[in-house]
Order: sequence, then structure tokens, then C-alpha cells
Amino acid sequence: MKKIIIQIVLFVIIVFLVYKIYESIMEPMRFNKERDLRMTEVVQNLKDIRAAQLAYKSIYAKYSPSFDTLLDFVGNEEIPMVKMIPDPEDTTFSKSIMDTIGFIPVRDSLFGGRPNFQIFNLPLIPYTDGDTFKLYAGKIERSNVMVQVFEASALNSQFLKGLEEQLVNNYTDKLESTERFPGLKVGSMTEASTDGNWE
Repeated sequence: MKKIIIQIVLFVIIVFLVYKIYESIMEPMRFNKERDLRMTEVVQNLKDIRAAQLAYKSIYAKYSPSFDTLLDFVGNEEIPMVKMIPDPEDTTFSKSIMDTIGFIPVRDSLFGGRPNFQIFNLPLIPYTDGDTFKLYAGKIERSNVMVQVFEASALNSQFLKGLEEQLVNNYTDKLESTERFPGLKVGSMTEASTDGNWE
């Protein structure tokens, strides 16, 4: 009887250890899969913000410093549809003229191909309880020229909230140890760039 009890206890311990080993392998894999899924959605929002900012700059020659202004622009304004035609007075056919052939709502121009696009979600960070992207805009000097810049960003701690905290911290620490931004961002307030840090 004593031998059977010892065998049962050993069996339970073995099952428990196998489970712990399995979980130690699977937990990081599940984290990476969920992290990548969330990052894909956050990146899409940042790409949308960039598209809206570039359209805004094409009209106003600067970037919008606030989501209120940007949402109003995307939701209510129009941008010109431009056609390039050869300059009729240029016999070398090397010059062209920009001809406005009409106007199209900004929303349709940028997001018309996405039927489920909701404009009011533009500032919201996915997988949060309503957190919004940080948005900055301004000017910096480059080669004695003032250049318009913007930056939109979200921290890992925001869009990875709810995942295993230690794995989120490890991932963030890894980025910070190589002096990289601990999240996702597009644009820069220190460089004349509209690239995203995922590109």
C-alpha cells in the first residue's frame, strides 16, 4: 500500500513538472503571437495617422498638433484631385502643369477602400481602455531650413496591457537596452522623418 501511494505521489509530481516545462515553453510563444497581433493593429492605426497628417500638410503646409483638428480635417474637408499635363508652351516636353480637376472628401481619398473604417477610432490605441496615441507636431531646423515634423506614439505598456507583465517588461527592457523606443511610433520630433520605427 505504501508503495502505491509513493507511486501515485511520484506520478502527480511528474505530471506537474511536465506541465510546468510545457508552460515555460508555450507561454513565451503565446505572448509573442499575441504581441505580434496587437502590434499589427497598432501599426495600422499609426499608418492611418501618418496618411492623415501627410494629407493635412499638403493643404496647410504643416502637421496637425491635435487629434481634434486632424479628425475634423479627415471628416469634413476635401482635397484637390490633381492631374499632371504637359506644358503646351514647352517644346521639349520636359515641363508639366498641375491641373486641379475636382475635389474629393479627405475621408474617401484616404480610407474609401476600407468600409469598416471608423474615423473616431483614429486617435485610440487598440487593446486599451480608451488610451490615445501621443501626438506632437512642430518645426525643427535642418541645414538652416525649418522643417515641419510630427510624431505619434504608443507605449508597449499600453497596448500590451493584460499580457504576462514580466514578459512585457522583458520585451520593453530589451528595446530600451538598445536605445530603441519602448513602443511603436511614426514620425519624429528630432528628425525630418515620417517613417515608423517598425519599418
